[in-house]
Amino acid sequence: MQFEDFWYIVALSEQLNSHTVLARTVLDEWLVIFRDQTGQPVALRDRCLHRHSRLSPGKVCRGQLHCPYHGWVYNSEGQVVAVPAEGESFQPSSKRRAKWYATKEQDGYVYIRLAAAPPTEFAPFPMPHYQESGWQTVRVINRFHNTVTNCAENFIDIPHTVSVHPGIFRTRRQQPIEMLVERRDGSVWVEYRNETNNLGWFSRFLNQKGAAIKHRDRFQMPNITCVEYRLGPQRQLYITSQSIPETAASTLVYTDVTYNYGIWNWLARPFVWWTAQRIIHQDVKILDIQAETIAKYGSQFAHTPVDTIHIFVESIREAIAAGKDPRQLPMQSVRTTFWV
Repeated sequence: MQFEDFWYIVALSEQLNSHTVLARTVLDEWLVIFRDQTGQPVALRDRCLHRHSRLSPGKVCRGQLHCPYHGWVYNSEGQVVAVPAEGESFQPSSKRRAKWYATKEQDGYVYIRLAAAPPTEFAPFPMPHYQESGWQTVRVINRFHNTVTNCAENFIDIPHTVSVHPGIFRTRRQQPIEMLVERRDGSVWVEYRNETNNLGWFSRFLNQKGAAIKHRDRFQMPNITCVEYRLGPQRQLYITSQSIPETAASTLVYTDVTYNYGIWNWLARPFVWWTAQRIIHQDVKILDIQAETIAKYGSQFAHTPVDTIHIFVESIREAIAAGKDPRQLPMQSVRTTFWV
């Protein structure tokens, strides 16, 4: 197994119209993304075969991509179908074909996969309740100058919230919270108990009647985190982040905040967007600081029992990096208590 076997977001569906050409980077591979004449997304290596210009500054005409340097034309399979300098003498050649990558479109996202024939066929992660009746989704995109592993750990890490997001998302109360962490089948599952209304600015709105909070977090290999809060039948919230590995030092994160607030759905939308961006910007800042420190001193972390989540996430990603299947790792569970 390798990271190239999985599907990665390269765009929102709405970002890619019939005339749009997008430049993207996934796992250090330069990609050019556009739509063919049937409206299907196309992904090619962002390099012209001729004089090695990048294709992404080019243009799309009738579903074919024109290189901006000498005008070579590529179809949806990467085949060169016209060379202006050759005029009517042009003859197609199987040797003139740009590297092509599989694409899929799901839940309003465009995905690519770098591996041509992975040993296991994975599907893109289904975004919870996307476009379902009674649910609203707010989408935000942010770039982190850190690794996928450190981003994913941050997104499902409770202890940092009282220091990085004071007031907005929790306040220090020294409240004991029970945590059960399980690693199984390439995923990390976390359940929390004894949480109350310590959810920041919107605690009264989110849990007006003081109902028992059901909070679960999940990491799905290789790059997905999903945070779930249930505060009653009309107060449910999912925060799902897909961390896209651009380079070793850059991760582009697509985050869906999907919620069911009953009659308040539309009214809450601008507040949900603003709060999500405010919290994420604070995470971007602290993860930038972390990355600078790791670059200088390395990543020999001092773990505590609450860091079991981090240890399990790291073990899964390290297995993939070593060419192993994390689903073969032994199932482990740890129960502990921490204070926030």
